[in-house]
Amino acid sequence: MTTTYAVREAGGPVTALDVEQPPLGPLEVDVRVTHCGICHTDLGMIDNEFGISTFPLVAGHEAVGVVSALGDAVPPGHLHVGQRVGVGAIAGSCFACEWCLSGRQSMCPQKDDTVLRGTGGGFARTVRAGDWRHVHVIPDEIASVDAGPLLCAGTTVFAPLVRHDVKPTDRVAVVGVGGLGHLAIQFLAAWGCHVTAVSTTEAKAADARELGANDFVTSAGDGLDRVASTFDFVLSTVSANLPWDRYLATVRPRGVLCSVGIVDEPISFHPINLLPAERSVAGGVVGSLMVTRQMLGFAARHGIRPRTEVFPVERIDEALDHVRRGKPRYRAVLEF
Repeated sequence: MTTTYAVREAGGPVTALDVEQPPLGPLEVDVRVTHCGICHTDLGMIDNEFGISTFPLVAGHEAVGVVSALGDAVPPGHLHVGQRVGVGAIAGSCFACEWCLSGRQSMCPQKDDTVLRGTGGGFARTVRAGDWRHVHVIPDEIASVDAGPLLCAGTTVFAPLVRHDVKPTDRVAVVGVGGLGHLAIQFLAAWGCHVTAVSTTEAKAADARELGANDFVTSAGDGLDRVASTFDFVLSTVSANLPWDRYLATVRPRGVLCSVGIVDEPISFHPINLLPAERSVAGGVVGSLMVTRQMLGFAARHGIRPRTEVFPVERIDEALDHVRRGKPRYRAVLEF
């Protein structure tokens, strides 16, 4: 039995719900949660924005804590009871399909998405990983309160750097200085790139430069026109519907525009902005197991951390509403 923090209807208040867990499977791991980040996807599930939620629902997929139990087939020496670990957006995969076997577990059609489990999410006293290989050891340099957001937001913005072979000599842009964007700026700056932050107003210019951005551009007026055909790589981290042709025009020939934010309208481009310069458009999700481990190591070495606002779990409704209104600077974290 574990205590979870569940909503019983779309947008409803959170109440404690005791959930009976089945016996621990041979490859499974139980983690006693000490901290869990709040992601926009959690709100999307709680409010049923995507039309796929079932209730009662326990959200949360940026859980950090300590191992409390190991399945009897977990290989010795990899994890131990009491070890500080995290369970992120993916808690398991089949390890038999072409995607898993080629090291791309985030593409597995049978992957265990933590936030889609109904009552199995990370807003709980204990969260269970479906496979020990999806349990990430947290480097000593990273505090537990900072580790949670790295397991979703961090790996989501780090993975495209690896996937698209972004180079230290590249000029890059990060669209949005928010929960994802403020981490992307830090990663790209430490990667060695020349980083331009793009936002709707000048309000976050100082923050962007403090995080490592070399330049700052507002998307209002002619801001985007002034950086036409400038960037080798553009990473959009926002959930807003953008004037996509204007952003694609900022990409150099054969460059990439990658979006990791979930927007609620179709994304379209005029062929004249796509074809002659051989630009590419891509999407992105969380990284594979190996990429997520690389991200944690890179963040530990370079001091990359989310800026967090911490709420005790007793104030979870307040924390969720804070995120719902877009108020955190820049990630909200629950502390158990």
